[in-house]
Amino acid sequence: MADPRENSLLQLARAGQPQAAVAELRLGERVRELRRERNWTLEQAAKQAGLARSTLSKIENEQMSPTFDAVQKLARGLGISVPQLFTPSRSDRVLARRALTPAGQGKPHPTPTYEHRMLAPEIAAKKMLPYLATIRARSFEEFDGWVRHDGEEFLFVVSGRIRFYCEYYEAVEMGPGDSAYYDASMGHNLVSVSAQDAEVLWVTTLDPQ
Repeated sequence: MADPRENSLLQLARAGQPQAAVAELRLGERVRELRRERNWTLEQAAKQAGLARSTLSKIENEQMSPTFDAVQKLARGLGISVPQLFTPSRSDRVLARRALTPAGQGKPHPTPTYEHRMLAPEIAAKKMLPYLATIRARSFEEFDGWVRHDGEEFLFVVSGRIRFYCEYYEAVEMGPGDSAYYDASMGHNLVSVSAQDAEVLWVTTLDPQ
């Protein structure tokens, strides 16, 4: 049974807001939207709010109505007020973010097999992660198993030649101008098959789900 104090929260949220806007709000969608804006996984958001992951998942999927205490924890964990939690975001807002990364620059992130240069590192809460990578690996055995992670990924070969290994596909060689789009949760690895280290552009979606 829902906590009767939730009614006071809804009244508070309506203060200064059009009645129709509040009536259209789906709290689960709003919570998921706020979580994704912060690039948080369910586990991270649940930890911030002091809730069980399963509880947060049910709230986001409209499978349960949060108690008064849970609403307060959610707002506090997300760093917003309770009225803000019940206020729909503006879908028509215009974002004016821009980041320029000059050639040869970018935030370095070296690994034994790849040397990444993160692009547009100054922009926080991105929905996709672009980076250039120098492929140093020359054989699959140099990897500690498959590389896999959440989201989808776009790969574009800038220079050199690579062999693209996928968990469920035959390995394929790719050269400058070739590209691939794939599910990043599927195991994948790249090795350079040219005399020089190959360079690729990767764009990874950041999907906390």
